[in-house]
Amino acid sequence: MRATSAAGQTFSADVVSSPSTWFDRWALGLIRRRIAAAPVQFVLWDGFALGPEIGPPIGTFVIKNRPALVGWLWDPDLYFGEAFMFGAIEVRGDFVGVLEAAFRAVRSTKPRPWWLWQGSNDEQAARENVHHHYDLGNDFYRLWLDREMVYTCAYFPTPEATLEEAQIAKMDLVCRKVGLRPGEQVVEAGCGWGALALFMARRYGVTVRAFNLSTEQIAYARDRAKREDLDGRVEFIDDDYRNLTGKYDVFMSVGMLEHVGKADYPTLGSVIDRSLRANGRGLLHFIGRDQPAPLNPWIRKRIFPGGYAPALREVAELVFEPKGLSVLDVENLRLHYAKTLEHWLQRFTDASEQVRHDFDDAFVRAWHLYLAGSEASFLSGWMQLFQIVFARGGSNAIPWTRVIG
Repeated sequence: MRATSAAGQTFSADVVSSPSTWFDRWALGLIRRRIAAAPVQFVLWDGFALGPEIGPPIGTFVIKNRPALVGWLWDPDLYFGEAFMFGAIEVRGDFVGVLEAAFRAVRSTKPRPWWLWQGSNDEQAARENVHHHYDLGNDFYRLWLDREMVYTCAYFPTPEATLEEAQIAKMDLVCRKVGLRPGEQVVEAGCGWGALALFMARRYGVTVRAFNLSTEQIAYARDRAKREDLDGRVEFIDDDYRNLTGKYDVFMSVGMLEHVGKADYPTLGSVIDRSLRANGRGLLHFIGRDQPAPLNPWIRKRIFPGGYAPALREVAELVFEPKGLSVLDVENLRLHYAKTLEHWLQRFTDASEQVRHDFDDAFVRAWHLYLAGSEASFLSGWMQLFQIVFARGGSNAIPWTRVIG
């Protein structure tokens, strides 16, 4: 494993020894005003505090120095994460609850520069982006994912279901939504550690070609397929989705669209179109939004470079409509992703000392913020989780009724 944080340090955790000035207190007032409806308290390095306008606080933001204060004031979407990551800002109280309250209080963010909206994730960029996030090491992800190593939203039949049960339920749900039948050929774009591809072959009797750019994940998936005697029915391919060839009955993509980038949606649509047989159908499972917006710049910088979470209409207009593909069903599993993240965050917290040993403290804080902030984003409605079932417009070989639960 490798430490990835220190070289890019932007803030210090050092506490200012001098008292806060009128400018510091004025700046803190502006920050509080942006989330005035949130029941949270703000405290500067010298103890100066501003409480919530209404009711008692549920938590406290502690700002340790002036650079962290000015950074938050100047660009909260980027510099709050940076300052927290390097210990210049602390959050006291229920971390997820405090972040959720802040997200609910701020219903719009500062307009982002034009360059965050554009750009294509070509094959080289896509491989580098995947390497940045997914090739941190299988041992790292094994610390806090489920036994199947599924790194996408689970489906909880009941809120009390375990993460292991919910991930298996999710895999079964997407298979039933596309109506998998024995003997069919499936292509999967972005297969992670291979759990879904192996599940489809084992449980539904299909053959699968699964594409992925993560060296670590592909090696793990191939080894697992061999151990489970499924390597004759599942082929894991270390390649970009754009190089996909052949004709298939089903196109499956769970958790990859977020990495495609809006500029390349038409390309994805063309790949789906040329891959599906006349009666083909498919499913896209992805993080999205109610309205178009670029990915949070701190998440983009530290966690998911090149990422984009689209609004539904962007997917329809750029992926489906140009190729005459019909949307059969749309389901939003937002609260299921919040519950998934609750499990991941707890497991990550339990393993934090091991993660700190393998990486560094800034890495632990960054991933703690990423997981907690993501849970808060889904709880507050900032982010959505969509599953879209689609088929060729003229095909009648589609499910007769909607799959429920």
